[in-house]
Amino acid sequence: MKNAGFLTGFTEEFSSVVAYERIERDVLQRRLLLALFALGTNMGIHALVATGEHPETEAALRHVRRHFITVDNLRAAVTNLVNATFAARDTAWWGRGTAFASDSKKFGSWSSNFMTEYHARHGGNGVMTYWHVERMNVCISSQLKSCSSSEVAAMIEGLLRHCTDAEIESDDVDTHGASVVAFAFTELLSFRLLPRLKNIGSIRLYCPNGARPAGPGSVPR
Repeated sequence: MKNAGFLTGFTEEFSSVVAYERIERDVLQRRLLLALFALGTNMGIHALVATGEHPETEAALRHVRRHFITVDNLRAAVTNLVNATFAARDTAWWGRGTAFASDSKKFGSWSSNFMTEYHARHGGNGVMTYWHVERMNVCISSQLKSCSSSEVAAMIEGLLRHCTDAEIESDDVDTHGASVVAFAFTELLSFRLLPRLKNIGSIRLYCPNGARPAGPGSVPR
């Protein structure tokens, strides 16, 4: 992460929420990297300070966490990193980065969280995080959603508002991310929806553009 910070300058995206700060930029960069490491690894600032492998105090890191690390700043930093990754890639080896997959994962959370719901399929209270990931493991979008909200809506939202330089041509989803409405909107928006249909044996399939099958067995059942 330190090397990425030096190469891309993503720490420049973290501006203070207050009007004036007197922290020198090199000191602020070190504190930002430490605070982001503590948050990203779920170690926490207190445990990071207890390791004693840096000169920063817990109060200094908590000040940076409180005044510099916001949702908007984090999104801007992630966009910076993603765009730098795509720019550094050799397309002959890595491809153009136009094929993506999206899916959600449940995380347990306390019932006092306003977004917490009981998940009928996975069981237990929690929230969902919906990701869009490029086939070479670059995540361009993440969304926090409730357990009962539409995955189709989250899929389309991520395709349209990922805020990176990625040029999406196709998106793989599971059964919960596909519907007739999803096919209609992705077609209008010029995306190819490529679902993995769990119930393909019990659904009705349609030929595109009104084409008719050549004969029995030409359409998968």
